[in-house]
Amino acid sequence: MDTFTASTSGATHPTTSPGTPGLYARLGVRRVINAAGTLTRLGGSRMAPEVLAAMTEASRAYVRMEDLQVAAGAVIARVTGAEAGYVTSGAAAGLLLGTAACVAGDDATLMETMPDLSAVTRNEVIVQRAHRNSYDHAVRGTGVRLIEIGGVGHPTPVPTRPFDLDRAIGPRTAAVLWVEMGDPDTLGVLSLPETTAIAARHGVPVIVDAAASLPPVSNLRRFIEEGASLVCFSGGKAIGGPQASGILAGRADLIRSVALQHQDMDVHPETWTWRHLIADGTVDGPPLQGIGRACKVGREEIAGLLVALERFVARDHETEFRSRQAIASMIAEGLRHALASTGGVSIHLDDGVRNHRPSVTVAIDGPDARARVIGAVNRLGDTDPIVAVGQGALDRGRISLSPACLEETDVPDLVQLVAGALNRP
Repeated sequence: MDTFTASTSGATHPTTSPGTPGLYARLGVRRVINAAGTLTRLGGSRMAPEVLAAMTEASRAYVRMEDLQVAAGAVIARVTGAEAGYVTSGAAAGLLLGTAACVAGDDATLMETMPDLSAVTRNEVIVQRAHRNSYDHAVRGTGVRLIEIGGVGHPTPVPTRPFDLDRAIGPRTAAVLWVEMGDPDTLGVLSLPETTAIAARHGVPVIVDAAASLPPVSNLRRFIEEGASLVCFSGGKAIGGPQASGILAGRADLIRSVALQHQDMDVHPETWTWRHLIADGTVDGPPLQGIGRACKVGREEIAGLLVALERFVARDHETEFRSRQAIASMIAEGLRHALASTGGVSIHLDDGVRNHRPSVTVAIDGPDARARVIGAVNRLGDTDPIVAVGQGALDRGRISLSPACLEETDVPDLVQLVAGALNRP
């Protein structure tokens, strides 16, 4: 099996001499103890030395970006089981580029029209109502109109029915968007296999947003196996690649359209690297700079992502999972001890067996629970280092602590700072 590896010979890594302030300190930027997880607003994940070495090596020589993307696509295809792959500047860029490919195909005129699709026939994307989320702005950014299907949940919750999707697909349908958000039965949505089977009968592609759906590692192949035409993943979360990277995998024809709408097209048709596409009638000529031109990804990010991806596949995920469980247990035990005399506070440990994500929840009860939690979170934002926590259930008086981006050495400071923030009025 061919692998993409980077030589570390001659590679240099930034170092800080004793007594010399680090980069963040010189800039006056406080570092963060990250108990919130691999969030974009906190910089994603840490990159391994091999990933940094690959990025350094890639930066030292020039390549044709189209050649590098083709090579990267072969690696992504092998790992995901897809026909082809592509490196994007994040999962949101993958959604935008994937939608643009479903709209335009190989039509250079349509590529140049986006996002004005007023005169375009295929300008709608179907989505189940329960799958709507703030990140689908990336899909709408191409100019398409989202068509919602499924029940509204009142007075009696009604799940999406197969005929809802079947009837909604028509001449204007460019694609169906399916979002990995948890158990379909709980959400009341059609499963991905149900969705892809219906869409396939109409010849309509299905785009899967799986940005944060790793682990488990099996998800790299699952969505393609279940019939997805395109699937996007974040490269800077669990995979451990550069934050400004992502993976798009799927049908070869759609990936080709992605490349045509993403790469630098300031070229002459007669000398264009892909002029064979003109000769064989695939395209009339190189399109102008496409809607994806703003989603530029550098050779350094491509190289780093590929090494991170292959490391991710080869890593001992069971051992890593047990390590995260152990850190979560340490956090829970430490907080229970530190907050034993604090009224209205309880600590709940989730071993992560159900969702592959161990975590600790700090719950505050009482009429002032929300205000107390908000005060604690704001105090943690004023500390040095800052402590970032999960705020998904803040309105219910809860914060969560994830071990995904923590080392054991972070735990004592984390416990002390969180307990101190909660113990203050």
